[in-house]
Amino acid sequence: MVPHKAKIELLRQLLKAARVNAGLRQIDVANRLRVPQSYIAKVEQGERKISFIEVLDLCKVLGIDPTELVRRLE
Repeated sequence: MVPHKAKIELLRQLLKAARVNAGLRQIDVANRLRVPQSYIAKVEQGERKISFIEVLDLCKVLGIDPTELVRRLE
């Protein structure tokens, strides 16, 4: 089993990679979520924890399947 901290780091990496692969800047994602750009930066840098609902919102904006994201964390 992967340690909790490692899974959090992996989640951050996967979300950032999905953003980059979608050709989106942090400000683009922030605007779609109606949050400050600093929110996205802090999530990606590990300075802010996010809830499961926020992960789902990010998945929707980034065009990724939340189920697949969870599978990659296992």
